[in-house]
Amino acid sequence: MGGRTQRRQENCWWIAGVLLLCFVDCLLAQLRYVVPEEVQVGSTVGNVAKDLGLDINTLSVRRFRIVSGPNDELFHLNQNNGVLSIGKRIDREVLCDETKVCLINLKIVVENPLEIHYVSVEITDVNDHSPTFPENEQQLEIAENTRPGTRFQIHAARDPDVGTQSVKLYKLSPNDLFDIEVRDSEEDKIPFLLLKKHLDREQKAKHYLVLMALDGGLPVKSGSLNLTINVLDVNDNHPVFSKDTFTVSLYENSPIGTRVLKLNATDLDEGQNSEIEYSFGKTQKKKVYDTFDLDSVTGEIRVKGNLDFEDTEIYRLDLQASDKGQPPWTAGSRVVIRIKDVNDNKPEIEITSLSNVVPEDSKPGTVISLISVTDRDSGLNGKVRCSIADNVPFDLTPSVEENMYSLVTKGNLDRETVSSYDITITATDCGEPPLSTVKTLSVQVSDVNDNRPDFSQNPVELYLTENNPPGASICSVQAADNDLNENAAITYHIVRGDGIQRDMTSFLNINSENGHISALKSFDFETLKTFQFQVVATDSGTPSLSNNVTVNVFILDQNDNAPVILYPLSSNGSAEGVEEIPRNVNAGHLVTKVRAYDADIGYNGWLLFSLQEVTDHSLFGLDRYTGQIRTLRSFTETDEAEHKLVILVKDNGNVSLSATATVVVKVVEPKEAFAASDVKSASKDDDSNVTFYLMITLGSVSALFIISIIVLIAMQCSKSTDYTSKYLEDKNYDGTLCHSIQYRSGDKRYMLVGPRMSIGSTIVPGSNANTLVLPDRRKASGEFL
Repeated sequence: MGGRTQRRQENCWWIAGVLLLCFVDCLLAQLRYVVPEEVQVGSTVGNVAKDLGLDINTLSVRRFRIVSGPNDELFHLNQNNGVLSIGKRIDREVLCDETKVCLINLKIVVENPLEIHYVSVEITDVNDHSPTFPENEQQLEIAENTRPGTRFQIHAARDPDVGTQSVKLYKLSPNDLFDIEVRDSEEDKIPFLLLKKHLDREQKAKHYLVLMALDGGLPVKSGSLNLTINVLDVNDNHPVFSKDTFTVSLYENSPIGTRVLKLNATDLDEGQNSEIEYSFGKTQKKKVYDTFDLDSVTGEIRVKGNLDFEDTEIYRLDLQASDKGQPPWTAGSRVVIRIKDVNDNKPEIEITSLSNVVPEDSKPGTVISLISVTDRDSGLNGKVRCSIADNVPFDLTPSVEENMYSLVTKGNLDRETVSSYDITITATDCGEPPLSTVKTLSVQVSDVNDNRPDFSQNPVELYLTENNPPGASICSVQAADNDLNENAAITYHIVRGDGIQRDMTSFLNINSENGHISALKSFDFETLKTFQFQVVATDSGTPSLSNNVTVNVFILDQNDNAPVILYPLSSNGSAEGVEEIPRNVNAGHLVTKVRAYDADIGYNGWLLFSLQEVTDHSLFGLDRYTGQIRTLRSFTETDEAEHKLVILVKDNGNVSLSATATVVVKVVEPKEAFAASDVKSASKDDDSNVTFYLMITLGSVSALFIISIIVLIAMQCSKSTDYTSKYLEDKNYDGTLCHSIQYRSGDKRYMLVGPRMSIGSTIVPGSNANTLVLPDRRKASGEFL
């Protein structure tokens, strides 16, 4: 039993040892070094490995290093010898600012086993900065009556160094009037300038001193501040005028701004104490302030208001001169201004208007206004002549009373030509020199309803694409009326005719206020191609006047009909068919022909055929224009007996529409094909019936198209000579034309075409591929169209 217990204890110690080897031991230690700032890069701080007792030979294997931190780049740790050295220039003021103790903590790690050691490096300060002032110069202003013992704060110097190496004392340049005092605070030393004796500005107006700031470092460093003391003056002298009384004469017609007089006062003081301000006396009348202006700085008196001898003959101005001292001193003087009389009163015009609005149908001689003229002068200066300009349809008629006139009309008025008149009335006296007065009377010519509404374009041609949204605006007609207000307020309505025109106008609506026309239904080009209606514009005058405009509407085709497969067509209505051909047919044999129809015209109705799906591309070919399916080669024994062809039929609209037909071609032996021909002959009657209905459909569409062209010809013939249309001969262009009619409008030729069109023709923008503009080849030959 004892042996077993001993073995168990040995096993436990062995397991504990293995666990200790599996886990990493973390040992902590701390070192502290001291190094001054600004030492050379590469300088040794200390041997960390030696101080920690680490084996130098294992440092590289154990990855002896500095853990990354904010200041790890400042130091370098050598893995070969364990020496910690300076890795970058160290500036204590940048790292720690004004902190007394500047410590940089580093974390050093070694592995296997893992150990973390903390190293603190203290950066000591060196005297590498001089005291500096915020400015190089400071100015102080001190009054000459300031008492001795007064202190004045001046700029303090700053030194980024700390401790004894910062600012220690201040020194002032030698002088008899000032000294320096220093007040110590927790952060720095604040200097004050102390006044020791009285100042005298008359002896010396400025004093120049130099203040030195010294630190406590070795060697001592210093900074300087230039002090300039300006001695302020004390006000002890009165202003003095050059005269006690000034006298001046002035014409009553002197313009505003005329200089009357410039005052002159002096003060023996300096600075603000010698600066003089001029002002009116406290007891001056208000009329003086309204008539004259005094410059407080220069002492100039100028005319500010109108001078009238008949109103005031003499002005007496009481003036003062004050300096800017504290307290200010004042002196007084008087200015006497005498006004000289001249002929300065202009005639005055008074207009009594019966009405400033005159109807444009007023008769000549109608009285507009009564005019009276007066002049404050007497004698010849008070006698007035009155007149108006000759370029207006008005005249002045003298009254029985002197200086009274009547303004009357002397011609017909037309508001649409001239809506208002500015009548200039001139009154001139007989003085020397004569004076005149001009006054303008505005006369408005009121409107009379004498103009009908006028359309800028008549008739109006509207090209409207089919399938327009019901209720949407299709066009707008605008009429203008040269009259005003109610006489120019226009309302619109559509003329409801009889028969077909009434049926068409019933689907149109017009906004009576703005002339916007909207369609209540959607038009179909295949049903209706053109129609005409009239719009009447009526003003609101009394009596009202009206005018009308004809609107010719042309419906433009849109690709809204998909191709319809006519053949092949199965009994259940689907486009499917079966064709049997002998196996011994040669290349080029006609298998069948796919027939299709599109109700649109132009490019929208031009159909193209293409093979969408075929079992063997080498056997069959499809004509893209006719839809004929032919064999491309002879059949071989290896070819299949049944082939499926899917034919895509699409039109050439901007957004093409399409349909598909399926043809199953069965290849049979010649005898079977002969037997099948009998069956086909039986189905010819059905094919002829389909062809018959197709001819009826095409004939109906052609008849509708011809009717629309006849209406278009009638409309074009009703226009003026320069806008007449002549139809050109029908021509057959590349491909098959279901409709091909040409007409001429002005210097252009137009062609309305069906499913196939001429290659090289030009599509008119906005025509939706229904109208083509053809080059006029007849002009070159001189043929008249």
